[in-house]
Amino acid sequence: MRYQEPTMCSVDKVSSWIKALTLVFSLGLLHGEAAHLKIGVPENYDGIFPWYLTKLPDLPLTYTDLMVSGDEEGTFGVESGFLYALKPLDRETQPSYSLQVSFTASMHPQSFSVEVCVIDKNDNVPVFLEESMRGSVQLGLLKGIPFMQVEALDRDDRNTAHADLRFSLLDQTPRIPASHMFYIDANTGEVSLTEDGASTLDPEMCGRYKLSVMVQDMGGRANAFFSTGTVLVEVTGNSWASPDPVRLQENLPGPYPIPISQNGTRMEDPVELCHRPVKWSGSSVEYSLEGEFPEMLFTINREGVIYLNAPLDRETQDQFLISIVVERPDGREIAKPVELRVMVGDANDNRPTFPQMQYHTAVKELATKGTEILTVQAADNDDPKTDNVRIFYRLVGQVPESPRNLFRVDRDSGVITVQADSMEGTAPQYILTITAEDAKGLNSSCTVIVKVLDENNNPPVFSQHEYGPFHLSEDAPVGATVTAVAAWDSDERGGDSWVVDYRLESGNEEEVFTLVTDRQTNEVSLVLDKVLDFERESEYILVLSAQNPVALVRGRYGPASTATVSIFIDDINEGPVLSQSHYEVTVREGEEPGRVIATIRAYDPDSHPIRYSLRGDTKKYFSIGKYSGELKTVQALDREENSTYTMEVVAEDGRNSSLSASTLVTVHILDVNDNSPVLVGDYSWKYLCTPRWEDQALVLASRDSDGPQHGGRLNFSLRGEPTVRRNWKLTPINDTHTNLSLNIANLAPDVYTVPFTISDSSSPPRSTFINLPVTVCTCNVRGNCRTAAKQLSGMPTLQSTLAILLGTLGVIGTILIVIFVRLSYQNPPPPGKANQERVPLKMTL
Repeated sequence: MRYQEPTMCSVDKVSSWIKALTLVFSLGLLHGEAAHLKIGVPENYDGIFPWYLTKLPDLPLTYTDLMVSGDEEGTFGVESGFLYALKPLDRETQPSYSLQVSFTASMHPQSFSVEVCVIDKNDNVPVFLEESMRGSVQLGLLKGIPFMQVEALDRDDRNTAHADLRFSLLDQTPRIPASHMFYIDANTGEVSLTEDGASTLDPEMCGRYKLSVMVQDMGGRANAFFSTGTVLVEVTGNSWASPDPVRLQENLPGPYPIPISQNGTRMEDPVELCHRPVKWSGSSVEYSLEGEFPEMLFTINREGVIYLNAPLDRETQDQFLISIVVERPDGREIAKPVELRVMVGDANDNRPTFPQMQYHTAVKELATKGTEILTVQAADNDDPKTDNVRIFYRLVGQVPESPRNLFRVDRDSGVITVQADSMEGTAPQYILTITAEDAKGLNSSCTVIVKVLDENNNPPVFSQHEYGPFHLSEDAPVGATVTAVAAWDSDERGGDSWVVDYRLESGNEEEVFTLVTDRQTNEVSLVLDKVLDFERESEYILVLSAQNPVALVRGRYGPASTATVSIFIDDINEGPVLSQSHYEVTVREGEEPGRVIATIRAYDPDSHPIRYSLRGDTKKYFSIGKYSGELKTVQALDREENSTYTMEVVAEDGRNSSLSASTLVTVHILDVNDNSPVLVGDYSWKYLCTPRWEDQALVLASRDSDGPQHGGRLNFSLRGEPTVRRNWKLTPINDTHTNLSLNIANLAPDVYTVPFTISDSSSPPRSTFINLPVTVCTCNVRGNCRTAAKQLSGMPTLQSTLAILLGTLGVIGTILIVIFVRLSYQNPPPPGKANQERVPLKMTL
């Protein structure tokens, strides 16, 4: 072990520091014997002696017999009120001194205590506690888990940096298989593996390592003292490894807990288990178990013995993977967990069960012996690799019981087959009870419902070969039923083999009849589907066949599946029939009377004569030939009076007037341009202003009684005189209206006659010439005409109007004078009234 001697530089620095930090702690000199003084003094003082440490405080002015005691080696003394030391102090030899200072004052002895604390100086080199340190590391130890600890000692004060030690790893020999396999904690000195060390440590490659370590004081600073040492590390193997799988029988009888074998030996007798524990080879550790298993089903003790605490059920879980975790007492995991696989052996403790309690299947009635019907399969939850899952099947019941031996079930496969030669004539349904049983006799059962399916082995047969004859009146309504028949089938009622499809094989080529089948009874009805005509067909012979919709399995359709139906038609007298239900006829207006406009055609099925007549022609505009049906006009027609005429033509049976038919005839009158357009409205009170006002015009309206084809757009045009075209202008508004306005800015006020023509749009057109009086006058700002442009004939003059007014006023004045005179005579004034207003009122006393 090496250490570093203090250098002169470091000693000088420490001496200067000690001289500068010579401490005197005066905690106060208290009066009385309880007084106490505490001072601090650096160790290893190298100055001049005696070394005055402190002046003793609060000594009286006069005292005698001053002395110090408590120092057996005579290190301290007092003189002239000062405490001094005669030699250096060593904290490592004695860290403190308790002295008693006594003196006499005023004839009374007094004393107080002085505690001298030696202040530490870094004057000791740290040293390892052991000169040669040894340790061992186990294979499998995780990174960072300490396997040993190096310890060092520094005699300096532990409460100072002088004894603050730091450890470091200097070298590793050999450097295989990695150069940095170990790590030392700088504060604690704990040695552990690095990542490389934990992953590559191999005792066969290198079983021993020599580590050079160093310890430093002063927290490892540059001026620290240090020493070095050697650590020898032995690499040891480990029993910490995953054991071989263990096989345990399910439902072990106990008692529990049962220790589990760890040596991998497969035990036939589950009670004879090996107790060798899974154990960590190193220091004291604690074990725990992890894995997918119920809590407390497996446990491990301090010695690494694993126990089973309850019976196992292979059907619930057939194996367990248990992780064994090793930890230090502080809970830190030190190695990777090892795994123990526990396999659960099977015991025959499960009865075979069917996936469903009831099965449904079917078999055809003509099935032969050996026909497979259904396979039932039961399942056993025991180990499929053992004979515990071998299942045997038995047929233990049949309802109905007769006939016996209809079915069988294969003992090993569960296949159900037909045992009888044929199922024909058996019950429509059977209920079978099947049992599944294992070698131990554990069993369960299920029911199989077998439906016997009917097959089409019987054709339908009519009860008789011929039906009829039946009579139908010629006027029988469509939908009338002629007859209902049935062919009977011996197969199962309601099934496809029992259902009958009927078909008319011949005699119905024109589809006069149709068939309607009742699926509940298999009865078919022959129904009339078209109107009968005795004159066309008086007798029908129908061939009716009956077949099943599914093919016959056995047999064939013969004469018994065919029948003949005879039908006779009875003749009746029928009324006429019109070729059309409605006639549309067009006639030009003004057409010459007597022209044939249409011919109405009717025929009588019985070839009787037909008479025609009109109904609804109230104005007698038309006539019709009694026997020819020719429709004619009696007078010229005017479209403007009526554009459409509707009437009814009646055709009667010539031998029976009650038999008749009728049709509507609509006559449309075609328009002819026989009307000229006319001006509509009164324009005598209207006027135009001069000078011309913008946008002022007279709106002229016209009308044409013809239809749009001839009337259409009406055209206004001025006469050709130059003066007219200079003064006036026509502007069209729409098909029937136009604007008449001044074409020049000024026109003398007067009443003007404006000549123009209105023409329709036909070819050639019809026109009307108009001379329209138009008043032109001057207007005020409101657009009102101020003076009449011309005196109209028959109107009163100004002089005659004034004479009439004055005469009227004279008559009224005369009448008023007569009235006032008469009133004056009838109501004379009372006497003296004339003077009443001039006589003062008299006072009555």
